[in-house]
Amino acid sequence: MLAIPLLIILGLVVMAAIFVIGIYNSLVGLRNQVKEAWAQVDVQLKRRYDLIPNLMETVKGYMTHERETLEAVTNARASVGNAAGGDMSGRMAAESGLGMALGRLLAVSEAYPDLKASTNFLALQEELSSTENKISFARQFYNEAVMRMNNKVQMFPGNIIAGMFNFELETFFELEDEVQREAPKVDFS
Repeated sequence: MLAIPLLIILGLVVMAAIFVIGIYNSLVGLRNQVKEAWAQVDVQLKRRYDLIPNLMETVKGYMTHERETLEAVTNARASVGNAAGGDMSGRMAAESGLGMALGRLLAVSEAYPDLKASTNFLALQEELSSTENKISFARQFYNEAVMRMNNKVQMFPGNIIAGMFNFELETFFELEDEVQREAPKVDFS
């Protein structure tokens, strides 16, 4: 008679353990998806980082009196290099600044017809544009992975297991500068 209640209790303990293991494994899987998504963003950011010196060399010959814009891109690229090993929010801010500096560089380049006609510049501009699109898609994928992870960490019963095993909320890749949220002004006059 004592064996049946013991078997029921043992069965409940085994079911609870399987439940906890299932949630734990899904949390680990989501955490790894976030890391993989960030790695994809990082690959594209590195690609952009590597393209900038070639773009700068091509532009320098044409834009002799746009030193401020060129220095802004150089400084922004350096800050990205310095933030590479740091925390994610510092890296995101540095990358945001680099994106803005590159946008200014490409906007200023419109005033130089010889530069716009240069095949090197056009190829680099196309490559940079393609890379920016890939960065955008990688950021979107990263933020989706972060949302899935954060939902699991915050929702019941995952929040209990997440708390027991020290799973933490991940950081979304967000724009630091409010100016980047505004639509650009285009003037064809």
